[in-house]
Amino acid sequence: MVFKKMLGAFGVGGPSVDTVLSNPSTRPGLMLGGQVNLTGGSHDVEIDHITVGLVTRVEIDGAEEEYDALVEFHRVQVAGGLHLREGQQLSLPFQVAMPWETPVTDLYGQNLHDMTMGLRTEVAIRGAIDKGDLDPVYVHPLPVQERILEAFGRLGFGFKGADLERGHISGLHQSLPFYQEIEYYAAPQYAHGVNEVELTFVANEHGVDVVLEFDKRGDLFTGGHDSYGRYHAAHADADRVDWAAQVDTWVRQALDGYQSLHTGHGYAPPAQGYGHAAYGHPGGHYKEEHHQERHGGPGMGAVAASVVGGAALGFAGGMVADEVFDSFGDDEGGDEEA
Repeated sequence: MVFKKMLGAFGVGGPSVDTVLSNPSTRPGLMLGGQVNLTGGSHDVEIDHITVGLVTRVEIDGAEEEYDALVEFHRVQVAGGLHLREGQQLSLPFQVAMPWETPVTDLYGQNLHDMTMGLRTEVAIRGAIDKGDLDPVYVHPLPVQERILEAFGRLGFGFKGADLERGHISGLHQSLPFYQEIEYYAAPQYAHGVNEVELTFVANEHGVDVVLEFDKRGDLFTGGHDSYGRYHAAHADADRVDWAAQVDTWVRQALDGYQSLHTGHGYAPPAQGYGHAAYGHPGGHYKEEHHQERHGGPGMGAVAASVVGGAALGFAGGMVADEVFDSFGDDEGGDEEA
């Protein structure tokens, strides 16, 4: 998608900008390329800088209620110190290294309900800043993430929704100020003990940490509690593992660990590692809100994979068309920078 806009902050006769993405579909860890095309207006201008930034909508816990805000979480400078002459045309290429923790917005060509991502162009001319319109960006899962999502569908979990929560997860290194929760209704074979499952990925160049949060089903004598499991999956194992069997093991392992802790059997969770769980305290809060700024980003390795098509199991009825991007609107007032 392309936007072309007169830079309104600079008045009549100012320059115009046209940002073009080479391919708006990408994955975490890959490069997002494009160019910023500038056309000079009726007079010469000095451009202090041109930047592009990744923007998404994040749910934030306020003092009295939750609210959504636009958050810019990754920024790249395209150019600085330019003299744009009257009527001059410039084409400035750029590449944005997608952070490994970038949330997934699309799966098999369909948008995950309520997930939006955009690239915003900012042009500063002698202290006056114009934040241009947003180009939509479609983030597809890494291969190992895709296999795990497929496994949830094959096991019968029903997709409920997805959102971004501001904060950090206890015990995990995060570079972004938020994490994604992909929510499922429990599959029938687990419904006796679980109401819902929330899946979170925290990726880096080596693999993906997988956090499962379970909303436990209570009975007449005991209330329901949340329980947690944390696991790790390597990128190299995307096509080496029976992921339906692995996810089934993870879910049952986490639930068995929770039950053992409550029946006093002295259960000790195994050491963290591939296919192993690390449990939170029963009834406690595994995900912590630190609300701190991001310092730098993760290293960008090469995870080369093409975007695939087809129908995703378990997501039927839970996705909407990509017009969801329109929900960004002109919400500049709630904008935050990480």
